[in-house]
Amino acid sequence: MESVIIIVHIVIAIGIIALVLIQQGKGAEAGASFGGGASQTVFGSAGSGNFLTRATSFFAVVFFATSFSLAYFAKERATGIVDAGLPSIEEVQVVTPTESEVPVLEQVLPESTEAPVVD
Repeated sequence: MESVIIIVHIVIAIGIIALVLIQQGKGAEAGASFGGGASQTVFGSAGSGNFLTRATSFFAVVFFATSFSLAYFAKERATGIVDAGLPSIEEVQVVTPTESEVPVLEQVLPESTEAPVVD
């Protein structure tokens, strides 16, 4: 299920990018008033603004829905891994070693503390 949502998420992201690149900016309408050839568009003389705007809005809503569902799956996976097989705090026992179990290191000092003479 998660892999299907990831694929839909990627396709929708590419669709949003394509739709945004296809749309004209707000300043492009000024050139059309001087004979920019608006009647030659695929969507008619009214332009494609309404269709592309609605399609972009729909893709954005689907993109947010897939984002939230992927976040939910990631949260479920994260809590499932953390809780799997680890002992609870009550089950952990702290063991302190006694004095007889602690190893004692003997300190070895050199016989003479004078520095050796180098010729």
